[in-house]
Amino acid sequence: MALGVVVVLVLLGVSLSVGEYDILGTDDGWEMFAATRIPRTIALVLAGAAMAMSGLVMQLLTQNRFVEPTTTGTTEWAGLGLLAVTYFIPAASIMDRMLGAVVFAFIGTMVFFLFLRRVSLRSSLVVPIIGIMLGAVVSSVSTFFALQTDMLQSLGVWFAGSFTDILRGQYEVLWVVVLVVVAIFLFADRLTVAGLGEEIATNVGLNYHRLILIGTGLIAVATGVVTVVVGSLPFLGLIVPNIVSMFRGDDLRSNLPWVGLLGVGIVTVCDLIGRTIISPFEIPVSVILGIIGAAVFITLIVRQRHG
Repeated sequence: MALGVVVVLVLLGVSLSVGEYDILGTDDGWEMFAATRIPRTIALVLAGAAMAMSGLVMQLLTQNRFVEPTTTGTTEWAGLGLLAVTYFIPAASIMDRMLGAVVFAFIGTMVFFLFLRRVSLRSSLVVPIIGIMLGAVVSSVSTFFALQTDMLQSLGVWFAGSFTDILRGQYEVLWVVVLVVVAIFLFADRLTVAGLGEEIATNVGLNYHRLILIGTGLIAVATGVVTVVVGSLPFLGLIVPNIVSMFRGDDLRSNLPWVGLLGVGIVTVCDLIGRTIISPFEIPVSVILGIIGAAVFITLIVRQRHG
């Protein structure tokens, strides 16, 4: 863990030093450093940890290693909420947009969970496929709505999944995810038991349905906030929990620090690649994450098939 912390701190230090603007050679260099690079690095930490932990919680509650907010439609629902608030309340603040995204993300996640409870699926691989299909339907509704209201360009920007626009005064709402992380730590043992199934959770005296609501709420808050500020971070919640579980098992409480640390590290590495590979231009971090996540997803499927 100590070595991992050191590696991630080094990556964050590199992130602070990478950029096209000459921090040391201009009069306003340090002002630009405080206004752009520090907020961007903080956003990397908060978004990476929040989405990785959300993926872990969702996998526990669904008892499926192939689900996370971007493979269950949660991100698409959050985007639809963001679009609706922006259209009906043109002067909405970032907090208003965040609340809309959180509410829609909660509704979408509950729809997915209710579907899983009512339909018996023989293969765990079908679950993320259904989630991706649900997300595609919601995304189609969002695209049609945005096309009719002349907001298609804004929708594309929101889902870009990039830290380019992170500035001082625009990212602070991300600090809300710290509360989500704390809540996940507080409910870690209960969520672990809930992940064993309704019957076992009820037998040990836990309110299973209440825990499902709490877990769904935490996932919705994290996904909604990150979607509003950063955009979509595909497969992050899939990659990180599975890598950690391979080495440490499925105990939520002991895995959380590792999941958060690895989530921050992966997002930072992908962001650095996106900032340097075609410098001075940038590739959205979602593109890099999508490529890596797709490869990991296929690898997990092949491993399960062989198993």
